[in-house]
Amino acid sequence: MAKVPLKNLAGDDLGSVDVSDAVFGAPVNEPLVHQAVVRLQANARLGTHKTKTRGMVSGGGAKPWRQKGTGRARQGSRVSPLWRGGGIVFGPVQRAYRQDMPKKMRQSAMRSGLSSRFAEGAIVALDEFSMDEPHTKVMAEALSTKLGFAGSVLVVDSQFDSNASLSARNLSWVELVDAGTLSLLDVLKPEHIVFTKSALAAVEKRLTAEVR
Repeated sequence: MAKVPLKNLAGDDLGSVDVSDAVFGAPVNEPLVHQAVVRLQANARLGTHKTKTRGMVSGGGAKPWRQKGTGRARQGSRVSPLWRGGGIVFGPVQRAYRQDMPKKMRQSAMRSGLSSRFAEGAIVALDEFSMDEPHTKVMAEALSTKLGFAGSVLVVDSQFDSNASLSARNLSWVELVDAGTLSLLDVLKPEHIVFTKSALAAVEKRLTAEVR
């Protein structure tokens, strides 16, 4: 079985945690990961963009000037797309960008993402993510100095301690994500990923469950 280094917030090495090869040692399917990422980004789009065609722009009832004798080009309406303030031709309209993907493919892409980050050495396990009292400076020191994380950090837990959450929420380079809502984008973005032991068990259970 694959092993993830186990530490505590004081930076002490506590050995390692055995993790499932099916989740953290799976073959990396890059095309599938790309497809899953595109799907997640597309589903995050609102699609509320909208422009007005000439039929939706107010005005345009009267001909701007007579047809002949002015020396200017003939015009029939002020809402023509040729006019400033007129309608827009082939502009964006409201639409849904949503894409679907079977659950088996989503799970496989997630396993590929976790396996890729595990191979990079970006994943570390914590015995627990908790503090006696909320203190942002202490949390920053624990993550950057004692644990040696340089760059963005993702912390995944199955149930966050309130003191630890309060301590980390003001750190712009730290993100807290519940194990039940962990997504592929969450896994791929940060430079370091920290799982608590309970979060590892929850993620493994979620990604090895039978699809019905």
